[in-house]
Amino acid sequence: MEIVAKRLKGERENLKKSDSKWTQEYVADLVGVARPTYTAYENATKLPPIDTLSRLADVFDVDTDYLSGRSDIRKRPDTNMSFFGGPENYTEDEIEEMEAALLRYREMKKRAAEQTQKK
Repeated sequence: MEIVAKRLKGERENLKKSDSKWTQEYVADLVGVARPTYTAYENATKLPPIDTLSRLADVFDVDTDYLSGRSDIRKRPDTNMSFFGGPENYTEDEIEEMEAALLRYREMKKRAAEQTQKK
């Protein structure tokens, strides 16, 4: 919970350096929660629900994985893959094949990380 609080506060304070409107109340209004609720998120006394975390990620233009502490990458590059064309350039089978390959890769990466931790 503390990593979420630290990252929320850090994102807001960074924006506040260049624009004083970025108060806790301003962010709370943007995501549709009361100011005391948002303050509790920054103070690590309350964890935002996933839908609120998603809205916060949009407000701060970061990934939810970053806010939640699952990644140290603030924002992943656009996954549009415009160099290859968008999904409209692929058949349904090709898209399913790419998704399956991605799932296999993630599973292999997870197993490798588990093996490393056991050592």
